[in-house]
Order: sequence, then structure tokens, then C-alpha cells
Amino acid sequence: RSIINHFTCTFNGETVIDVKMEPAISTNPYFEFDVKVEKSGEFTFTWHDDDGSVYEEKQSIEVA
Repeated sequence: RSIINHFTCTFNGETVIDVKMEPAISTNPYFEFDVKVEKSGEFTFTWHDDDGSVYEEKQSIEVA
């Protein structure tokens, strides 16, 4: 089925958002959230599929 049921975002290892998605959520949900970034670091975005798969993307950000 390939249904994402859990999404997390961390910044430098600290949780920014942690969402458990229930069956009634949209097929292609859109999440928007604010983060106050005071120092350079790396975001890690993680999606958990109900078949046990885990997908992860990382994005660095540099604060001038």
C-alpha cells in the first residue's frame, strides 16, 4: 500500500515536529511548520511507511 503513517523532523538532533498520521488523513498531505533557527545545522526529515520502510532526507542550513 505504501502509506506513510509517521513523520518527524529534527534539527541537530532535537525534535522539531513529530506527526502520527491516522487513516483518515489526505492521500497527499501537506505539512507546513515554522522553525526558529539560531545557528547553522542540519535538518533530518524521516517518513515511516506502514510496510516498515523508513525514508530519510537531510538538509543543511547555514546561518550567517
